[in-house]
Amino acid sequence: MTAHAYALADGNTIPAIGLGTYGLNDQAGVEAIVSAIDDGYRLIDTAYNYGNEEVVAEAIRRTDVDRSDLFVTTKLPGRHHGLEETLASFEQSRRRLDLDWVDLYLIHWPNPKRDRYVDSWRSMIKLKERGVVRSIGVSNFTPAMLDRLAQETGLLPVVNQVELHPYFPQTELRAYHAEHSIRTESWSPLAKRTELLGEPVLAEIAAAHEATPAQVVLAWHLALGAVPIPKSSDAARRRENLDVFDIELDDAEVDAISGLERGRLWGADPDEHEEL
Repeated sequence: MTAHAYALADGNTIPAIGLGTYGLNDQAGVEAIVSAIDDGYRLIDTAYNYGNEEVVAEAIRRTDVDRSDLFVTTKLPGRHHGLEETLASFEQSRRRLDLDWVDLYLIHWPNPKRDRYVDSWRSMIKLKERGVVRSIGVSNFTPAMLDRLAQETGLLPVVNQVELHPYFPQTELRAYHAEHSIRTESWSPLAKRTELLGEPVLAEIAAAHEATPAQVVLAWHLALGAVPIPKSSDAARRRENLDVFDIELDDAEVDAISGLERGRLWGADPDEHEEL
């Protein structure tokens, strides 16, 4: 990691922490995203299905930060899987985002019962070749699905964005990613709506580092080499979430946090879940 960014396997770089925008809508969402960019966030993560690509576009128009310094991610919805459907869906997203290019385009969910994600991946390769997408990746894919993409198209994603937090550290999947030069991105990095941040082990480590439990969890993601994308509509919390690069956890602390493992929280198993 250099200057709080990672190199991707395609030669591009990705910021080490991003801003999740799910639920940031309307004028309040625009103001939250502008404020986050002002505070130093450069990775902005949205999706077709979040219904807020126009909100992200307005925030980008309002900020003084140069477009080339921002890293904008959006995602293909399940109902648009397929060769032509993917190309058309991307153009809708790009129009709403009002951008010449998207930095990272992800397949949001594999939807294996429909079994069209390989076709979508072929179209995403075309979008990358055209230069309208800089990097292509996936979200919620298993090693078997990633293997299939490689076997059928010859190209692996450079990013896989998955549920990842101390209750679900994804050890085996991260090992696969490391072996295949895939960068892990963490959605729900703070395991919202759970008691995670009240765990005694986090309180103890936070006290040792003069940090908050949330900051310690984000430092844990960084120690794993994962890119967390925390979302918050609270400005002070967003700034706190970004102020974690000086927290250096030792191996014992990382292992203690990983030891909180319980398993997947949200019940969305990629082998079963169908997102439309």
